[in-house]
This record gives sequence, C-alpha cells and structure tokens, in this order.
Amino acid sequence: MRKIIATTFVTLDGVMQAPGGPEEDTSGGFKYGGWTVPYFDDFAGKIMGEQMAGPFSLLLGLKTYEIFAGYWPHHAAGWPGINEARKYVASHDSSIKLEWENSVLLAGDVSGEVRKLKSEDGPDLYVYGSGNLLQTLFKHDLVDELWLKIFPITLGQGKRLFAEGTIPAAFKLIQSSTSPSGVIFANYKRAGDVETGSF
Repeated sequence: MRKIIATTFVTLDGVMQAPGGPEEDTSGGFKYGGWTVPYFDDFAGKIMGEQMAGPFSLLLGLKTYEIFAGYWPHHAAGWPGINEARKYVASHDSSIKLEWENSVLLAGDVSGEVRKLKSEDGPDLYVYGSGNLLQTLFKHDLVDELWLKIFPITLGQGKRLFAEGTIPAAFKLIQSSTSPSGVIFANYKRAGDVETGSF
C-alpha cells in the first residue's frame, strides 16, 4: 500500500499559488508569485533536500507537471532521481502527449485511478503544487500525509490549499521544526474522524 503525501508551501492564510516565481501562475490576477523566495535559507534547503530524496513517484496536476517538465529535465542534478521517477499526471484531456520520460497520464476517473495506484506496490506518491488535483484527493479522502511549509505571511488572495475539496478530517502532527526565517515545517498524518466536545 502506497501513501499519498501532499508536500506544500502555504501562507498563514492558506494560499498555495505560485510559490516559486512571478510568472509561475498569474491566473486570477495573482501578483505575489515567488512569495517563498525571501524566506529560503540553508535550514529550509536541508529539509527540502531530505524530502526530495528517493525513492518516490510523483502525482501531479497538469499545470504543475508542465512547470516541472520545463525545468527539471535540464536541472536534474538538483533533484537526484527526478527523471527516472514515475510521474503520474491527472488531466481531463485524454489526448495530451506527455514528453517527459516516465510520465503516465491519468484521465477519466482520476480518484479511481489514484485509488488503484495506492493499492499497488511501489514508492510513495508525492504531490507538489497541483491545487486542483489536491481538491479531488481531499474530497475522496486520499491524502495520507501533509508535509506543510508554513510561511509567515498573509496574501489575502490566491488559490488556497484547503478549498472546495476539504472534508472534515483529523490529522496528527508527526514532525515539526522552524527555520531561522520563521517558516514552520510541519508533517501531519491522517488520524481518523473529527472529534468534538464541550468545555
């Protein structure tokens, strides 16, 4: 049984859009692309290096896949194993041709296809970015762990991590640390139903 791990950059107000650069995703008039950059330091780089280490497969939405495919094949030294890793790409368009090696299109019933992937043997499936895909995964309770990088800013606009796909769900903190620049690295695993009570 494989796990699906959402590894996501997020602001205090839940925005995950365009963390890496101004032109990454300007949809909706978003103008704060690259908001993670001022906070990256050696501490963050070390944790990211650990999280990007293999073995792994990627589970990506089409937009994130296209961003990755335009960059990582030419910078593979920065992410050992990225070209060799299997890349599963969710899209509503079954006619899309995926040029990056080891890429597999998931079309049609994406949640059903992902459920099949989870039941197979193989490395865990890491989800980077892919905001629309994440909503589908949340809606069908397919995310096993959240590896969040929480940045000490609010943006007030942009695509949010917990949007229309969010369901009531409990998580357990399994690891956390804070960088000198104030980024909280917090890993959570799925932990059953939401419990309520009163004081």
